[in-house]
Amino acid sequence: MGIFSRRTSETVTPAATAVLDADPALAALTGDYTIDPAHSSIGFTVRHAMVTNVRGNFTDHEGTLRLDGADPSRSTAVVEIRTASVDTGIADRDTHLRGGDFFDAETFPLMTFRSTAAARTGADTYRLTGELTIKDVTRPLSLDLEFNGAATDPYGNERVGFEGRAEILRSEWGLTWNAALEAGGVMVSDKVKLTFDISAIRKAA
Repeated sequence: MGIFSRRTSETVTPAATAVLDADPALAALTGDYTIDPAHSSIGFTVRHAMVTNVRGNFTDHEGTLRLDGADPSRSTAVVEIRTASVDTGIADRDTHLRGGDFFDAETFPLMTFRSTAAARTGADTYRLTGELTIKDVTRPLSLDLEFNGAATDPYGNERVGFEGRAEILRSEWGLTWNAALEAGGVMVSDKVKLTFDISAIRKAA
């Protein structure tokens, strides 16, 4: 879903967390939400040939959120991404990514993120920790999230929005394919930057 950062940022002490969690204005947002894929994106950036970046996204994903505005630490998220939906704008490259060298989408059709903990780290920022599964390899992952606000759209849907970011080492999930360059270095970097732009709709009571 993040939807994932291995790097650490500012440490939040228990005392600071208690103060941050005590914002009554968030309580009205408490509820269950469904991610709206038509207005959300899950993307990635990876260094190519040591000199430039390739960007792509996954066009088929779904997920649910449980937001607890009174106690953000009780919030949860589950996101599923269809690996065959990878799209970098180049058909041959996308076919390679869907194949056995990378996602092996036919055998492993889904990537899944399930949260295990959440914390409010600032006025509008959060860290969602969980487990990311790719090709049956499950490893811990945390997402740094920014809350973009809440609104009711013209169709009466109550929406919340979040942006997220993360960095992973793809080799830790078994995505190890590469090719050496004549001048040194490799074709594809191990580090991958992930980005999330999420719009979620509150479920009817």
